[in-house]
Amino acid sequence: MNTSPRTALITGGSRGLGRAIGRVLAARGTRVVLVARGTTDLDAAVAEIRSAGGEAHGIVADVGAKEAIYPIAGEAAALVGEIELLVHDASDLGPTPLRLLLDTECEDFARVLEVNLLGPFRLTKALAGPMVLARRGTVVLISSDAAVESYPRWGAYGVSKAALDHLGRIWAAELAETGVRFVTIDPGEMDTRMHADAMPEADRTTLAAPMDVAARVVDIIAAPGVVASGARIVADAWTAARAAPPPAEVSP
Repeated sequence: MNTSPRTALITGGSRGLGRAIGRVLAARGTRVVLVARGTTDLDAAVAEIRSAGGEAHGIVADVGAKEAIYPIAGEAAALVGEIELLVHDASDLGPTPLRLLLDTECEDFARVLEVNLLGPFRLTKALAGPMVLARRGTVVLISSDAAVESYPRWGAYGVSKAALDHLGRIWAAELAETGVRFVTIDPGEMDTRMHADAMPEADRTTLAAPMDVAARVVDIIAAPGVVASGARIVADAWTAARAAPPPAEVSP
């Protein structure tokens, strides 16, 4: 049985995990809309999906800008219809090299929160209402182990992801019994441009490929009877636990 959503909106969809999730979903028949700030990478991501026979559209927008949210939601619905899956993948590290909190400018901290926390809050507000009316829909929040571990120099990013985790739990509690599901996923360390910006000294051969992680993420999304709304799942642990229902919280 195909449990893939018919339509999906993915922020941060031009690179890394967001782009890979778009490819995996489109290969399973989902009509995808990718959102990103940069035109060049976004156009390439859309073309990649279309060349493989999938349906994809791109929206150039900044999810950290309040005024962009309703235009994103409206354009996405016009392109593919009612959004059944919303994936919050767009993230901002703040300035690199990463800084101690004492050296972090207030404006840089605020920008990270705008993209990583307020953007998902605003876009969920714009799209969750129609999901509730339809009594179906899934919202996926891409988190990080920095949400639960206190890594020096990852302060702004870690705080934003910790708050994002709890945002998902509260949405799940408030919209329980509506048919709308909220799932937080920690994808683990991947070979992406963001990881390279944050940790340029890292051995890239030890990092997971975004396409491999994306396949696990889409499997998690397609398991509503196994993954409860409000769950926080670590993607690496899901691979080992696929034969049995994973717990609601899998610690990294």
